[in-house]
Amino acid sequence: MPTRQPTRAPGGRAECFDVLDPATGEPFDEAPDHDPDTLDAVVDAAHVAWREWRSDPATRTGALLAAADDVEAAGADLAPLLTREQGKPLSESYAEVARTAARLRYFAELDPGSQPITDGRPVRSEIRWRPLGPVAAIVPWNFPLQLASAKFAPALAAGNTVVLKPSPCTPLATRLLGSVLSSALPEDVLTIVTGGEPLGARLASHPGIRHVTFTGSIPTGRAVAESAAASLTRATLELGGNDAAVLLEDVDVERVADRLFWAAFRNCGQVCMAVKRVYAPARIYSRVVEALAHRARTVVVGSGLDPVSELGPVNNADQLARVERYTAQALSDGARAAAGGHRLDRPGYFFAPTILADVPSTSRVVTEEQFGPVLPVLPYTSVDEAVEAANGTGFGLGGSVWGTDLDRAEAIADRLECGTAWINHHAELSLAQPFAGVKESGVGVAGGPWGLYGNLRPFVVHRPDRPEEA
Repeated sequence: MPTRQPTRAPGGRAECFDVLDPATGEPFDEAPDHDPDTLDAVVDAAHVAWREWRSDPATRTGALLAAADDVEAAGADLAPLLTREQGKPLSESYAEVARTAARLRYFAELDPGSQPITDGRPVRSEIRWRPLGPVAAIVPWNFPLQLASAKFAPALAAGNTVVLKPSPCTPLATRLLGSVLSSALPEDVLTIVTGGEPLGARLASHPGIRHVTFTGSIPTGRAVAESAAASLTRATLELGGNDAAVLLEDVDVERVADRLFWAAFRNCGQVCMAVKRVYAPARIYSRVVEALAHRARTVVVGSGLDPVSELGPVNNADQLARVERYTAQALSDGARAAAGGHRLDRPGYFFAPTILADVPSTSRVVTEEQFGPVLPVLPYTSVDEAVEAANGTGFGLGGSVWGTDLDRAEAIADRLECGTAWINHHAELSLAQPFAGVKESGVGVAGGPWGLYGNLRPFVVHRPDRPEEA
């Protein structure tokens, strides 16, 4: 196990809480349970550090590029620890580390610049961009490092400082990441605090925080928004998804089956923008169900540290119970498990990869976000019916259309009520593109230049064109 240095947080030694290995269900380490006084001191220190960090863009760029190099160099320590606490296969953890470094480089080299305003008046007007101040980043357990960097990289590049709180299910790799970054970043520019839900609520409502960025469930997102509103703090919320994949009659089932399966089951289905519902034409419905079920029955499930494992465990006991509950209710409602449908009889939080057929459209596994290795497949008789069903929830994160006629697929994708629509693939994002949900799936924009500007405010300067007009 790698050596972990403590993150720099003032105060005495905190009480600790256990961190569990989801492949065994047993504790394997612990993390500090920071108290309110520690959090107050961290936010105060972040405000002091902000004064210098915001003033030198060239220094920020160099520090973030150096930090990216340090993250890559620490991959052999970060990835196994991430797998141990999160459960995902080791190859996916290495990919997450690489994405973290890439995001640091991307935002380090973005420059908001200044923008002249041409409006016919005899003055020169210019928009300049200023950072906000200390930013609170609250991160879930499914992609601890990747989602942390999606928040702190643009915030730091914009000249803000960051107080980062990971999920109590996955604090260790994030703490190690903080130690890795501390060699490149000035003190108190990025600080990690760890603890349970009360700490997150206090951070979101802290009067010293000027921007709260949160990824997680819709109910918690509402609570974060309410907390931030108390001090009129800006909030960016990336919330749940219930992404629909609409298959068209001309789809090549065997050709897309692998892509469709992994779009739903990567990271054991614990991806906000994973495919969580499939709508297939009635004429090819049984073929689609069987193609997906075959892959579910043959995928290798095991500890993420085992190199032969393709799927790991569900991350925690509460989430496993949710997956079990939704699956049991669907089966009780009349659904059929074409594959899986049950918890695996072994230690840890393992659930058999599950394909559900003949699922009533009102079942919770269809209308809500299961966030696990369970995929309902539903038949439809007309494309209008499929689009209406795809749009028929309060979610609107992503969606996809699968077919051979790309023009027709694109026309149907354009009718989906979501932030991102893919054709013949799903959940693939570029660092340069915006990522945002509609309806209850989020507020604000992450990714690309939009993510940078979300951490800035406009500052306008007016000056006369000629000295005599002064």
